[in-house]
Amino acid sequence: MLLTRSPGPRLRPYVRSLWVSAPGRSAGSLATPPREHVLPTGDMHLVLRLSGPPLRLFAGAADTAGYTVGWAIVGGARSAFYARDVSVATGSVGAQLRPGAARALFGLPAGELAERHTPLEALWGDRAAQEALERVHAAGSPEARLAAFETLLAERLAPQPQAMHPAVARALAGLGGGVPIRVLVQASGYSHRRFITLFRDAAGLAPKQLQRVQRLQRVMAAGPGTRALPWVEFALEAGYSDQSHFNRDFLEIAGMTPQAYRRAAPASPNHVPAGFNFVQDGGAGPSQNRGQTHHPKGVLDGHP
Repeated sequence: MLLTRSPGPRLRPYVRSLWVSAPGRSAGSLATPPREHVLPTGDMHLVLRLSGPPLRLFAGAADTAGYTVGWAIVGGARSAFYARDVSVATGSVGAQLRPGAARALFGLPAGELAERHTPLEALWGDRAAQEALERVHAAGSPEARLAAFETLLAERLAPQPQAMHPAVARALAGLGGGVPIRVLVQASGYSHRRFITLFRDAAGLAPKQLQRVQRLQRVMAAGPGTRALPWVEFALEAGYSDQSHFNRDFLEIAGMTPQAYRRAAPASPNHVPAGFNFVQDGGAGPSQNRGQTHHPKGVLDGHP
């Protein structure tokens, strides 16, 4: 079970959505792979695991042991997927955070939290993180837990949150509308370097990184991965120059080819079972480590 809703007015500038999930059947009980690829959305997340084991991630395809992060986690904005353990069912509450939320909730620029998961105790302290888990868990029902979580976040907001820089706010709106990055930089009135610094401070990623993630998400939202339709039509509409451009970005961001994604048939577009070779039949899947991406030989065909 998954409940999702928008936050109230106080949190709305910083939180895109709130959600709560109750434990379902574990991946192991379904005889499916015990790990999954989580595709980036461009946003940060704050998650409290209320039942089941702590979050465990894998450093790459060859990592069979993984490493533990914790029960209360801040997931920074990412430019590519990460792999997590889903062998045991869990129950959680979470928030999808908007650009600017990192300073308002954690007192840090989003860039310092990007491309990684950070235990909440490293940001709020051990006691506050533990109290957050206990307080939300004690609320009882999923609806009550979601309400308790929202109240907790509202209490953690800085008394006078720093407003997002106007140049960044305009750039974020323009980026979503397809405005070229060079135009956004010129319109900001800042040097390219200064503009990138301001943008990372709020969004966590550089404009080009966020643009790539958002472009792929537009294709995913169209739903070709769940239907026997050519990917390329959706890719061109989302802004890719050609199929090769789309295939390359898909592999680098999602850690698999479009065909492999379709074979995996994920129930949720951004959560993909990861128990087979993603790149090509008989080939090894790419490492998820930053800067270590495996490219297949030849041009990939995005059709089923």
